[in-house]
Amino acid sequence: MPLGLLALAVGAFGIGLTEFVIMGLLPEVAADFAVSEAVAGWLISGYALSVVVGALVLTAATIRFPRKPLLLALLVLFIIGNVLTAVAAEYNVAMLGRVIAALCHGAFFGIGSVVAASLVAPAKRAAAIAIMFTGLTAANVFGVPFGTFLGQQFGWRSTFWAITGIGILAFIGIATLVPKLARPDQSVSLRSELAAFRSGQVWLSLTVTVLAYGGMFGAFTYIAYTLTQVSGFASSAVPWLLVLFGVGLVIGNWLGGRFADRSVDGTLLIFIAALVVVLVFFAALASSSVATILALFLMGGFGFGTVPGLQSRIMTYAGTAPTLASGANIGAFNVGNALGAWAGGVGIAAGLGYTSPIWIGAAITVAALIVMAIAAATARSARAVTPSDADQAAVIVEA
Repeated sequence: MPLGLLALAVGAFGIGLTEFVIMGLLPEVAADFAVSEAVAGWLISGYALSVVVGALVLTAATIRFPRKPLLLALLVLFIIGNVLTAVAAEYNVAMLGRVIAALCHGAFFGIGSVVAASLVAPAKRAAAIAIMFTGLTAANVFGVPFGTFLGQQFGWRSTFWAITGIGILAFIGIATLVPKLARPDQSVSLRSELAAFRSGQVWLSLTVTVLAYGGMFGAFTYIAYTLTQVSGFASSAVPWLLVLFGVGLVIGNWLGGRFADRSVDGTLLIFIAALVVVLVFFAALASSSVATILALFLMGGFGFGTVPGLQSRIMTYAGTAPTLASGANIGAFNVGNALGAWAGGVGIAAGLGYTSPIWIGAAITVAALIVMAIAAATARSARAVTPSDADQAAVIVEA
């Protein structure tokens, strides 16, 4: 395994920690800035929206830049943003720091996916992408609980100083372990990258990403309420149950990457269908603590197990212009987050109870399964008639 993949994973760990750890520190942040928790929550929403902007705008603006120096520049942006958040004397400065840090998020994962894939043989690229995304899953399993504990013990700013240190470590790792990469083809332009979006398969892949991820996060966003109000767990047990969910993320990401190298579409169909079953099982049996524990683990596994395949698939059908499409897919994950959170909140606001986000998440995931089935069927038909370059690449990936 190329050591450069580990350096990319460290960067992914720091970025994932920045995104998620603040959820456990909102009371401390709100008290420090003398704002309501709802206002403090905009530090999460503002981050997510900035990820989408950065995934598209920064990636589009840097298409011709050498990828290794570009990753290092993005990490500098990440470090600046977190330092600004850590030293912020007022809320608006903290928000600015969050926005700056978030701008690098989508571009880092989008460009990093292309770099990770370039470090290995074509038949192993989904697994390579999965290794990089392991950093993101590890942030949920280990980073968020530890970061929350650190912030509660020594002040929330200490967590962001720790994240800054991780960003510096990732910078050093990428600078020393990622080999010098060939410059992107200078004939590639924004116009040629945008041409990837003429592919119906690219749009189908983006739609599957929004719906599949949105379904899982529709259930997950309000999981603390489900665990305490429906399943009967004490609030003190919630962090440990979320660790279990995170372990599922890690295992699912690893398995999803390896199975996707054998068959991208087949793996996505199986994992998304399994996620539907798990969500229905969870919603129906949420009052059972045993069923809830099992469902949490499986939801994380099958939900995040789709990520390597989704990222690999869109890069395949983007053909010779994968960078912007890869970044757009990272943006699509965050759109899915927002969709799922909004839809789940609608269910609760309508008085449907704390299992309603899970039922709604299952319905959204069914829609993802339908779109994925259409995408797979049309891809098979296209290959059977006249294989294009992108379809031939897909055959290689699925071989």
